Amino acid sequence: MKTALPMSLLVLAITVGGATARELRPEEINAASIASIGAEAPAPADPDPTIVRLQVLLDRAGSSPGVIDGLYGENLTEAVAGFEAMNSLPVDGRVDQEVVARLEVHAPIVASYVVSAEDARGLVDRIPEDYGEKAKMESLGYTSVAEKLSERFHMDMDLLKALNPVSQFVPGDTVWVVNPGPPRNGKVTRIEVNKKAGQVLAYAENGSLLSVYPATIGSEDNPTPSGRHKVKGVARMPVYRYNPKLNFKQGKNDKILTIPKGPNGPVGSVWIDLTEPTYGIHGTPEPKLIDKVGSHGCVRLTNWDVEELAGMVRPGVRVDFVSRRSAVLR
Repeated sequence: MKTALPMSLLVLAITVGGATARELRPEEINAASIASIGAEAPAPADPDPTIVRLQVLLDRAGSSPGVIDGLYGENLTEAVAGFEAMNSLPVDGRVDQEVVARLEVHAPIVASYVVSAEDARGLVDRIPEDYGEKAKMESLGYTSVAEKLSERFHMDMDLLKALNPVSQFVPGDTVWVVNPGPPRNGKVTRIEVNKKAGQVLAYAENGSLLSVYPATIGSEDNPTPSGRHKVKGVARMPVYRYNPKLNFKQGKNDKILTIPKGPNGPVGSVWIDLTEPTYGIHGTPEPKLIDKVGSHGCVRLTNWDVEELAGMVRPGVRVDFVSRRSAVLR
């Protein structure tokens, strides 16, 4: 990434619900200290530079906050707890001195990025809600360069656009993005899916916690399985086969449909198949809704989180479905 931008791009005015929020500058994020958060987590109405920094640092450390949006919520509290568990700290989900000492690194969080011609390829005009209409498309790609970049850098698209209010996101534009770091690597030998807490935990062979992810796990109408299962295989950019008799009925569609691949497909960019028929761990076209709404029984992660997890699993990995208040807040 390059690091210089015109001064005209340094000021960002965030608009929420038609009202202009306080001015936020990218350099505020780079200069912020998570030590200022304290024991009581803030609840800003607008993206906060310190929270953006905290989310990025947690993402780099392997405890995913989900979408980086600068807002403090339950996913972020659980991500802090996950980091504490990974580092053998007392687990309470609070940003205390020990968390700050282990997590904070005095390095840039926001950097500049030049939009490339490749970023503008493979886009589609729109993604219809109806599965029958989806099945008629050649692919379910991103609908804009901004959407593609927001997923690449794990950002909420509103935050990306707020950081770049004058950008048209065309090749050659220089834009501000956060840098979540490279994907985690390692060998996962056990996955724990906590249905009540809305978390997926990945463990190494020695029992250490490799990564933690927020997840949407089933719903009252379509619960996830229980007990112990295994990973059967991994499919990247999967074609989705819709069968209303096996799973659920979408709209008025009562026939089997083949829905094309793409990050905006029903199961996102990756499907981790489980030995329990029709169930899997997969991505989503709506990352900001992770652990906010129910699923049709499967385990749903952001596309970038499930891509990371898929890179660390192999067929035969154990998957335990549990239900307790928190996978790490015990």
